[in-house]
Amino acid sequence: MPAHSGRVVPESVADKLYGAADLIAANGLENTRIDQIAKAAGIPRATLYYHFTGKEEILAFLLRHSLAALADEVAEAAAAPGTGRERLAAVIQVQIEHTMRRPGVSRALVGDLGRAIRLPELAAAVQQAFYDPITSVLTVGAEDGSLRTFPSPESVAVSVFGAIMMSAMLHNVVGSAKSEEAVAAEVIDLLMTGAGSGQA
Repeated sequence: MPAHSGRVVPESVADKLYGAADLIAANGLENTRIDQIAKAAGIPRATLYYHFTGKEEILAFLLRHSLAALADEVAEAAAAPGTGRERLAAVIQVQIEHTMRRPGVSRALVGDLGRAIRLPELAAAVQQAFYDPITSVLTVGAEDGSLRTFPSPESVAVSVFGAIMMSAMLHNVVGSAKSEEAVAAEVIDLLMTGAGSGQA
């Protein structure tokens, strides 16, 4: 995947960069220096400057790289056989598992979401990895009768995105012993059945 400099970043470098994601998420981009990123990632500073013009490009690359991988996984889940309800559950599970596997990147994304969605490429990546597939399966579910019909599936997709990101991140932050699958199951159950008891 190319950086803004136009140079293709090898997967070996990309994989190591994730080692700096927790540092960036904890300190914030403004308070993180390139030499700290290099040390946390185990990558020489010269290599970082060869591929990136600065720490903003490094964070943008990490977010794009992670979201691109998620988009591929989610697209497969959204296109799988089954009802809209079944596909929605599969999409949510993939999104939560991916988010929990990469806690630093997820925290950095949410912590800097304002900046991220102002960058067209990152806004498009979030759209592709989260909003579009959720909107799609909500529409399919409304058509096949397995889900309610919502006046604005796009708005519902934003709410689902919030439930996914915050649930996954909070379990990571507090060091929850729950597995990715267990967290996904709880979110899916809440979103599918609601919080009501069924009593008036």
